[in-house]
Amino acid sequence: MKALVYHGPYDVRVDNVPDPKIEQPTDVLVQITTTNICGSDLHMYEGRTNMETGRVLGHENLGRVVEVGKAVSEIKVGDMVCMSFNIGCGHCKNCERGLTAYCLKLNPGFAGAAYGFAGMGPYNGGQAEFLRVPYGDFNCLRLPEGAAEKENDYVMLSDIFPTGYHATELAGLKPGESVVIFGAGPVGLMAALSASVKGASKIMVVDMHPDRLKLAEELGAIPIDFSKGSAVEQVMDLTDGQGADRGCECVGYQCCNQRNEEQPNQTMNDLVQAVKFTGSIGVVGVFINQDPNAKDPLQKKGHMDFDFGNFWMKGQRIATGQANVKSYNRELCELISTGKAIPSHIISHELPLEDAPNGYQHFDARDNGWTKVILKPGKSKSELKQSAGQKAKAASA
Repeated sequence: MKALVYHGPYDVRVDNVPDPKIEQPTDVLVQITTTNICGSDLHMYEGRTNMETGRVLGHENLGRVVEVGKAVSEIKVGDMVCMSFNIGCGHCKNCERGLTAYCLKLNPGFAGAAYGFAGMGPYNGGQAEFLRVPYGDFNCLRLPEGAAEKENDYVMLSDIFPTGYHATELAGLKPGESVVIFGAGPVGLMAALSASVKGASKIMVVDMHPDRLKLAEELGAIPIDFSKGSAVEQVMDLTDGQGADRGCECVGYQCCNQRNEEQPNQTMNDLVQAVKFTGSIGVVGVFINQDPNAKDPLQKKGHMDFDFGNFWMKGQRIATGQANVKSYNRELCELISTGKAIPSHIISHELPLEDAPNGYQHFDARDNGWTKVILKPGKSKSELKQSAGQKAKAASA
């Protein structure tokens, strides 16, 4: 099959690789029809992780089941399914508690497994024509009838929609409260969508990219461009000097200061200042325990200069970690199926798998207009152009 393979920093290629196969009776094989490029993929693309060469990338995956193992009872051939980016066994202590991002079985010596991701086990990703799904009954979410019509929405259930929702859950956001979200990338935008769904009274999104801030505004948020002035001061002005009730960190360790220079403590310290006394902060942006290629000596060891004194004096709380996607994806799927949430609004580009290297290059450069890139294995450029034309015609009718 064709798959996107990691060959080293800034070097990903569509290669022919062996087809996946049923290895255990609980496995499911899925023909991938939509798979996304995620901001987390860029950490590997830039050589900021220990990703092995030869691995297939891609952890945001959706497709149709083509084969099931003998022990699979719930998922059937022909089902359209979306896979959580984190892979769980379903019966270890953590999975039983709903903490599927921290499965104790599928990545020995570490809590947590994922498709096509550094340090998260040997599992190939789904930026490919086919994907092997371990424990298929548990890890596949069967989608509703007619799912193909909203495929670009449902694929967001694999990661970014649940992760954005998780940010608001970690922050403890309640209806009627205000929230400030640092980062208007795909996860930050999904946090804004989630905050709206949950009934937040005021949603503020901080970033410096106009195209992303425009999307945040279209989702009902107040855009805050910190390249034009202190984000903290702008939040304070919007909250009568009190600060937001809740805060979400949706950027991670590669966040930047106003000069667009990497400064890993920027968003965390800004959040401490921008969130009110006794407020709380949810952190879903990726922070890693070592970053050998970082310029900052603390960051090399996964540390940061954190404003703990101010954080303590304000009586704030912080909760962190990867989203346990299965805790949210079924309910969020209902929001999509009933039209209450349209996460595909943030998609900027649909590309055939063969154009994935080009998509990575533009998305990594934060080029204007490249807000969310999805890949369509099995589709050609001409088919995607025709499909886009049909959608535009239907929308204008």
